[in-house]
Amino acid sequence: MDLSYCTECGEGFPLGRAKLGYRTCLNCGDYHARQVKWTVTIPYSKGAYQVVNPADLRGTNPKRQGE
Repeated sequence: MDLSYCTECGEGFPLGRAKLGYRTCLNCGDYHARQVKWTVTIPYSKGAYQVVNPADLRGTNPKRQGE
């Protein structure tokens, strides 16, 4: 099995993953993906900025009907 090596930890990972453009193993990639946070302004009365999951934003627009 052909391997490529992670730029973070040096562990080998499948060459197919490298062909998709990834340069990290699954563990390092997962760690970096969990560090991403989104801060958006949404119309809540208890504060202007809230860290939210984008899926939680569904239904917060009072002008959008029928979803």
